[in-house]
Amino acid sequence: MPVPFAYSLRNLWTRRLTTILTAAGMALVVFVFAATLMLGEGLNRTLVATGSYDNVIITRTSANSEVQSAVERGQAAIVESRPEVAIGADGAPLLVKELVVIINLLRRDSGQPANIVVRGTNDVALQLRPQVRLIAGRLPQPGSSEVVAGASIARRFQGGGLGETVRFALRDWQVVGVFDAGTTAFNSELWGDADQLMAAFRRPVYSSLTFRLREAGHFPNLKTELESDPRLTLEARRETRYYADQSEAMAKFLRILGLTLTVVFSLGAIIGAMITMYAAVANRTSEIGTLRALGFTRPEILIAFMAEALLLGGVGGLGGVGGASLLQFLTINTLNWQTFSEFSFGFILTPAIALQSLLFALVMGLLGGILPAVRAARMTIVEALRQE
Repeated sequence: MPVPFAYSLRNLWTRRLTTILTAAGMALVVFVFAATLMLGEGLNRTLVATGSYDNVIITRTSANSEVQSAVERGQAAIVESRPEVAIGADGAPLLVKELVVIINLLRRDSGQPANIVVRGTNDVALQLRPQVRLIAGRLPQPGSSEVVAGASIARRFQGGGLGETVRFALRDWQVVGVFDAGTTAFNSELWGDADQLMAAFRRPVYSSLTFRLREAGHFPNLKTELESDPRLTLEARRETRYYADQSEAMAKFLRILGLTLTVVFSLGAIIGAMITMYAAVANRTSEIGTLRALGFTRPEILIAFMAEALLLGGVGGLGGVGGASLLQFLTINTLNWQTFSEFSFGFILTPAIALQSLLFALVMGLLGGILPAVRAARMTIVEALRQE
């Protein structure tokens, strides 16, 4: 008959202060572990969700971002004539030729300048990106010095609100609308008429082309033909792949930082759990001797003490995940290292992250409790009763 589970639970409750302090240490480690995963998930959702699997983005070969890319008008015409490009209800290709540049705007809260993306586009962009919806005002008139602002820009930057004016490229641009793009990077952009922006920035070439495929399965053949065409020096990527590449550098940094902090903190938490469990064994030698005298076997004693250690880990894990869940109310403003522009994203807690964090806490409890449990199990009846 195994040692009753209530026995392990009662022993933790008897040493409440020690239990709380040890579990708090574990909770801190789990908090850091979960926060790192949530940050990576938020970054990934923001950038990858910006793209659509059915859309293809064309940039100059080896360009890491649209800002570094250049697509000549003749090249754009060749791509536009491809039969793989989907046709809209009006009979025109579902393709948009865009200019992407970086400007400075002042933050509302601090007055400090920050880089933001300005995208020259047209109304086809809304058909290609259904996650973008106008929530106030209207779209810019073609041929005018008007722009629409992402909700994040309208909220955080001077001149970005509806009816306000921003000045760049030696012109004043009136904000005639505000759009919401959910959690995507478009939320941190200004959009205006592509021809007007190209004239203002004296740019004779586009930054990128984006179009919808007639069928998603056409992509491999299209990519091969476009990239082997001697008239073109272009690279074709699914839009989801392009934005995943954008997040790679930041995601790598977060993984390294999070792993380093987690390893350092987890060593401390494991040692803390081990000390707690060793103290529990030392203070209960007579109990261990009594349990052995009542007929409980060494494996059953081992399991009872391991259960205590796992309970410690479980409590710490729940505390850490609970604390990390509050981070979902925060928004992070950071620099996109590919475009050197600022964008916003948040912490996202998924069931998978919560499960990984709880398992991590249980592993810490297991590692911290295994040696004390083995020591308790190896005690003989005589040895245990004599020490008391």
